Amino acid sequence: MTTPPQTAEPVIRRELTVPLSMEGAFALFTEGLARWWPPAYTWSQDVLDTIAMEPWVNGRCYERGPHDFTCDWGRVLAWEPPHRLVFTWQISPDRAPEPNPTRASEVEVRFEAKGALSTRLAFVHRYFGRHGADGARYRAMLDAPEGWSTILNAYAEQAGRQV
Repeated sequence: MTTPPQTAEPVIRRELTVPLSMEGAFALFTEGLARWWPPAYTWSQDVLDTIAMEPWVNGRCYERGPHDFTCDWGRVLAWEPPHRLVFTWQISPDRAPEPNPTRASEVEVRFEAKGALSTRLAFVHRYFGRHGADGARYRAMLDAPEGWSTILNAYAEQAGRQV
């Protein structure tokens, strides 16, 4: 008797090319997060002060709202400028903060130079099963046009304005 092959858990994949050097694309995605992340995709929304990512392994991904209210939404797992970034996605399917990293999915972004001022981003959001019973529904929500596509389009638009 043979063991059936394991099926890979579905992931979200996106690719886009921006008119920036690898260094510029990585810096905008990380240091420039507050310049492009849509406030509607934060807990603070129109009163958002900042959204940021600390530039080191185990650095916090967080937002700060009014009155210095701070809420973590992830941790940096890999920081390899300007090539690669991996962070936990510690936002639950009901959009609440998820303090337990073992119940978090992961986002990986790879940056590849396509020319002096052209960089391809390969984006993967994986491990939705860690979110529990609602993991598949959550993946479908983030895979919809108003999910990661909207967020990454905001990044691409900001990259275009920087040229």
